[in-house]
Amino acid sequence: MSIQLIQKYYSELDRIIRYGGSRNEQSLRKPFQDLLEQYARAKGLVLVAEIELQTKRGTRIRPDGVLKDALRQDWGFWESKDEKDELEAEIKAKFNKGYPNFNILFEDTHTAVLYQSGEETMRADFKDAKALDAIITRFVSYEPKEVSEFHKAIELFSAEVGGLAEVLRAVISEQLAVNSKFSDALSEFLELAKKAINPNIEMADVREMIIQHVLTEDIFMRVFDEAEFHRENVIAHKLAEVAGTFYIGETKRNYSAIGL
Repeated sequence: MSIQLIQKYYSELDRIIRYGGSRNEQSLRKPFQDLLEQYARAKGLVLVAEIELQTKRGTRIRPDGVLKDALRQDWGFWESKDEKDELEAEIKAKFNKGYPNFNILFEDTHTAVLYQSGEETMRADFKDAKALDAIITRFVSYEPKEVSEFHKAIELFSAEVGGLAEVLRAVISEQLAVNSKFSDALSEFLELAKKAINPNIEMADVREMIIQHVLTEDIFMRVFDEAEFHRENVIAHKLAEVAGTFYIGETKRNYSAIGL
């Protein structure tokens, strides 16, 4: 992130102090909030101010800001303190109250302290533009463990998908020749798809739908340990029934995306 943002923050802070003559938290919080919002925006996040949350301990807290994504997940927290406060004591008090410590930034316009995964990972003097840029960048760039695991699963699954799709095409062709239950179910599904989706759908399209269903079900189960879409969507549910006429037991164990 450009140091220019930090310089603009310095200028705005100086202007507020000169015009207002105050260095209390309420006066100086807004410029830093604006600065954080610009850094967060570059990561596809939004800094939402003053959200009341319930901690794992059952206590109610209201951080000065919460980093949120489009799914309303919490990615980090920001706490602004007055320069008259003793920052270390305030940090301890917040943690004692149950504030999350996986990614939280404390600051008093003099010092910024970043905690990640329960440990202090960085500290910066506000007068040091490079250090301030680095600590804010690290704060907004934090990736929760769940997100890291999701990305790893996606990468691994993507590497396997191409080969699995070809295997499934061969399996489907084989099953059509020897599995009358599958053949009948596929024909029934074709008629359902023509009525529900598009009258021009052909058998080749249905075969690809079966393949895509199997692949997406594998990734939902792999990443989320569930496949809610496949259970609730009518077409997907029928696809599951068709796939269940051949993609079960030993066949599934031999060719699933997880084991390929």
